[in-house]
Amino acid sequence: MLDLGNYLPILFFIIVGILVGAGASIVGFLLGTRKPDPEKNSPYECGFEAFEDARMKFDVRYYLIAILFIIFDLEIAFLFPWAVVFKELGLFGFVAMMIFLAILVVGFIYEWKKGALEWE
Repeated sequence: MLDLGNYLPILFFIIVGILVGAGASIVGFLLGTRKPDPEKNSPYECGFEAFEDARMKFDVRYYLIAILFIIFDLEIAFLFPWAVVFKELGLFGFVAMMIFLAILVVGFIYEWKKGALEWE
């Protein structure tokens, strides 16, 4: 028979989280000021009229930096847990991580060749 008493703390945390989120939203709605003006209701809320098309092109270096961030973020996200259980994984875990790191190095070399690491 499944003992549902083990799930009671999880249910409690979910309910408390929902109450805190909803409570903050309700308090902000009730106590917030409502003084709209044309600048505040403008699409960009900055006082300027839109001067370019919303579909403007971004420099490709923006995307290269984003890819670089993902490479290092993935590396750190997987290396810390792997290092904690390194001894239990044995040779298979070591080889699997070396393959993963080799794939990330290929991405890093691609970024380097495209010039994403050079600042102007």
